[in-house]
Amino acid sequence: MSMHALYVTAAYAITAVVLAGLVGWILLDQRGRKRELAELEASGVRRRSDKAAKS
Repeated sequence: MSMHALYVTAAYAITAVVLAGLVGWILLDQRGRKRELAELEASGVRRRSDKAAKS
């Protein structure tokens, strides 16, 4: 394998790892935000937009 092909392969591999990490981070953060929202709603806190729908 030439040095150029090695460089390109390494660049793609690093990019794939970084993108996979970002997607994983987003999915974990989404799960956490949904859990926090469920806890708030269970404790009686409602969204401001929820009031408009009930009126």
